[in-house]
Amino acid sequence: MSENETAPSAEATEAPIENQPASQSTEEITYHAVEKDGVVTAIWEMQGRKHLRTIDPRSRQGQDILRLYTTEHPEHHETAPAAETGEAASS
Repeated sequence: MSENETAPSAEATEAPIENQPASQSTEEITYHAVEKDGVVTAIWEMQGRKHLRTIDPRSRQGQDILRLYTTEHPEHHETAPAAETGEAASS
């Protein structure tokens, strides 16, 4: 898993993809897909407005998060097929 703390370019867009309850805070942990040109370039793990870490969408954890999102949101499944070749899925 690669953790990269640099901010994406101004062209990148952000889309929420996952909510999980936080273990020690009232703020939920959420995951946001950062897309550029229709490709997920990063996944941000957030607690409220605080950025906790960046997850590489090509990593095992990143693929699991994206796969879970496309399973829970079938309306996005057509535009975001599961990654089978090791590349990130787009949503």
